[in-house]
Amino acid sequence: MEIILRQEVDNLGEMGEVVKVKNGYARNYLIPRGMAYYASSAALKKLEREKVQYEKKVAELRAEAEEKAAKFDDLQVTIAMKVGEEGRLFGSVTPQMIAQELSIMGHNIDRKDITIPEPIKSLGIFEVLVKLHRDVTTKLKVWVISNED
Repeated sequence: MEIILRQEVDNLGEMGEVVKVKNGYARNYLIPRGMAYYASSAALKKLEREKVQYEKKVAELRAEAEEKAAKFDDLQVTIAMKVGEEGRLFGSVTPQMIAQELSIMGHNIDRKDITIPEPIKSLGIFEVLVKLHRDVTTKLKVWVISNED
């Protein structure tokens, strides 16, 4: 079945694209949730009007994310962890811990938007990636210290 996407759908396509999907996926998931239209000329015209509003909204969100990214350049997060011998941590620092510290500082970032390149299992200073928008990613310094100090 051919459908027209009303918004970006992961692993399927961008807004406005005409894609072929299985009938059940379109009828039971995409169309009821307002993510797609049945492919027709009337739907294409309707989508063109929606696309203008969507692009304006995306531009505003991107501008806000870039503004937020500028604030993140100077931001640092400190996480106190229990430490064993030779400075090794009991466990590791998780995106959930970083998101929790950021929320205490007044920045509401979802843990799914925080990427730790390699597991943090020792004391030190590390850089993690924070996704603020689909196209905007910034780096955040994470200080891991001993909680026994």
